Amino acid sequence: MAEAPRLDVPGAVTAPGASAPSHTDAPFTPGPRPSAAAPGAAATTPDRASGGRARAGVRVVPAWLWGVPPVVVLALVFLYPLALVVQQSLTPENGGGAFAAYASVFASHGFREALGTTVWLAVGATVGCLVLGFALALVIAFVPFPGAKGVAKFIDVFLSFPSFLITLALLFIYGTVGMANGVWSDLTGAADGPFHFLATPWGVLLAEITYFTPFVMRPLLAAFSQLDTAQLEVASSLGARPARIIRRVILPEALPALAAGGSLVLVMCLNEFGIVLFTGAKDVTTLPMLVYGKAILESDYSAACVVAVVNIAISVGLFGLYRVVSKRAGA
Repeated sequence: MAEAPRLDVPGAVTAPGASAPSHTDAPFTPGPRPSAAAPGAAATTPDRASGGRARAGVRVVPAWLWGVPPVVVLALVFLYPLALVVQQSLTPENGGGAFAAYASVFASHGFREALGTTVWLAVGATVGCLVLGFALALVIAFVPFPGAKGVAKFIDVFLSFPSFLITLALLFIYGTVGMANGVWSDLTGAADGPFHFLATPWGVLLAEITYFTPFVMRPLLAAFSQLDTAQLEVASSLGARPARIIRRVILPEALPALAAGGSLVLVMCLNEFGIVLFTGAKDVTTLPMLVYGKAILESDYSAACVVAVVNIAISVGLFGLYRVVSKRAGA
């Protein structure tokens, strides 16, 4: 009877009469397993060790040091001249205490009148820009007409125009010898036309609304482009009228853009100088015009610096208030 093959090692078959390989005679002894690295511990290799030694001699620049150059430039270009203005307002040339110039300016009737005129012109222009800009942005964004995209691009170009250019254009139309008065004189034979409002506060208000309205329209058009038109279609299919759609669907989405554009217009109107100057409204005195008159016409630099500090404080305060309100509103 033939002898059956003998299985000495798993996977190794020994033929009958043949001796098993020598390495199967000794029992298998497992070698030590490599120890696992502790969690979070980086393995040290010769390359990393050499790299660490190479980087040991390199000095790392602190992160805060990179902010020093722009801070220095900002301080020299902006903060230092502003500090000189504040210092001049606290050291009047005719002597007196540190706040003598402030007391004198605040007690003057001209300053209080200029402050009131500046505030009501800025608020009136802002309200007018919000209403007119919202209406025009609605038409451009949601009423299809030929050339809508061209009008939207023209608004971007309009933002680069200087303010005196728009005022000059209004003078050509509504000035004393402008086109409107000329047409009136040709038609009626009168020696003078009826349009003389441009040199009044209402003319300044019209010029500011005309110039600053695109600053409200630009963020509104950007907000309308992100609006889901499916909401408008659903509201319209449910029978909602256009006025209700605007009030319930479009206006809530436009509130952050209205707040951003309105706050920008308000701050810019408070500091507007060119429009008031080029309209020729001699009876309209705003804070920037008062600074010009005190510094250039009267050479009263201390009073001019006081008015400038007040104007800056109002502008910065309004901007800070806008930032607080916008954060709470999530804009």
